Amino acid sequence: MSSVAALAATSAASAADLPAKVAAPIEFVRVCNAYGNGFFYIPGTDTCIRLSGRARFEVGYQTSYSRGSSGTSTPGDLTGYRGLARINVDARTQTSYGTLRAFLRLEAASRTGIPTIRSGTTERIGNAFGATGQDQAGRVQQFFNTDKAFIQFAGFTAGRATSFYDFYAHDFEIIASSMSSDVTSTNLAAYTTKLGSSGFSATVSMEDPSFRRTPLFTAANAPGTTLAASPLFIGFSATGTPTGVGFVDIVQRNRMPDFVGVLRYDATWGSAQLSAAVHELNYANPIAGAFAGTNLGSAVTAANSVTGPGLATAYGWAVQGGVKVNLPFIAPGDTLYLQASYGEGAGMYTGFSAYTGSYIGNTSSIQGSAFNQYFNDAVLNPFTNRLELSTTFTAVASFLHYWTPELRSAVFGSYGELNFASGARARQGAYYGITGAGPGTPGTRFFDVSQVLRDNYRFVVGGSLIWSPVRDLDIGFEGIYTQYGVTSGRVLDLSKFPAQNAAFVNNLANTIRTKTSEDTVQVRARVQRDF
Repeated sequence: MSSVAALAATSAASAADLPAKVAAPIEFVRVCNAYGNGFFYIPGTDTCIRLSGRARFEVGYQTSYSRGSSGTSTPGDLTGYRGLARINVDARTQTSYGTLRAFLRLEAASRTGIPTIRSGTTERIGNAFGATGQDQAGRVQQFFNTDKAFIQFAGFTAGRATSFYDFYAHDFEIIASSMSSDVTSTNLAAYTTKLGSSGFSATVSMEDPSFRRTPLFTAANAPGTTLAASPLFIGFSATGTPTGVGFVDIVQRNRMPDFVGVLRYDATWGSAQLSAAVHELNYANPIAGAFAGTNLGSAVTAANSVTGPGLATAYGWAVQGGVKVNLPFIAPGDTLYLQASYGEGAGMYTGFSAYTGSYIGNTSSIQGSAFNQYFNDAVLNPFTNRLELSTTFTAVASFLHYWTPELRSAVFGSYGELNFASGARARQGAYYGITGAGPGTPGTRFFDVSQVLRDNYRFVVGGSLIWSPVRDLDIGFEGIYTQYGVTSGRVLDLSKFPAQNAAFVNNLANTIRTKTSEDTVQVRARVQRDF
């Protein structure tokens, strides 16, 4: 018994010597009211954070002129589908310099079907990845984008953000079919300052040119290469007739950033903005060894195949003016946008290629269309080796009306034109007899009706009806009608008769088929929940 008592006493003494376990205090998440609803303090910090997101489903129908065939760019789909996920993270900290903010937005989607849902534009800038299955290639696409990742501090914005040039940017549209600048994701560094208490602010922004480039015109690739190449005359006869061409690499390089300046005014009645941008266009060296023609009978060598005028750089520019007017006297929330833009060598700033397709020299969103629109920012003069800039003009009007607090509609219309430099098309045709590429030989019937480098236009009208039975839930649809065409003359109808090549067309005994315009209708429905 004494042994048991001793053991018990020893055990009790040992337990008393052990450190006591104290529960850590629990720090509850606190609401942060400094920046609006939904913000909370990150535990242990003075930083407020808000998590939000979006889920969206869309289904669309668009008329088509063809069922397509394998290996073509006209798959013949009539319908398309999209499921989209968005995650936002907004972190803000108050400092002696003002608010320090970091904002992140990630988007991912599965997109299928008609070209405006399975977007070639997003593939061309690496935001989306195309499928390779027999039934999926050209119509199934997985999308992922770091849509936003920027820091704001003391008037500075740095990171991936919406271009400061943009104003209307399809605010009231589902399909985003109007012609207006809408670069929601680009890399930039900007400074914004308020001009007193007048409501005016000014911004200067240095922006990544990669997301504003429309390709320079190329008629043919250089022999034996996969480069984007444009012919350059380097051989002439005694009478001045071109006898040979070399090739110049016209893939543009990132050498100078785009510079954007903005003057904005905000008031209770709405806002107004004037934007301007400077955009560099450039090309690379002549392609050694690539040559076509006689070069006055000289042997083709690396030396004579690169001989030609020196390289040149051109500077495009664009200006845009827009006004947003609040119309509460019609109904609370009613708003009208009016905007117009003009540019030289800066088509992505005017938004002329919106909906049809950006980051490409020519295309059509209408499957099986008779001809393509051309969007090139510039054409290389084969005689002088200088870039000749194209001009674009766009205008858009958009009106949002609330029938009731839960039911709203938007109606919009837009028009745009692209015009190539005077004589540029004929200068490209001057080498047709050597390369067999381009608009055709000037003075021939093929040249007169070829689609290549034709001045063109587009207009669109549309409307929507959206029901929001509860807050942050949208159920609605939108319909549009759009037409594009050449501003003068006619072009070959290649949808009805694709074999209309130069030899066929230039034989005046043959009947040809031509058109002046193409049009289509698209309807898209959407269900969207923001949180």
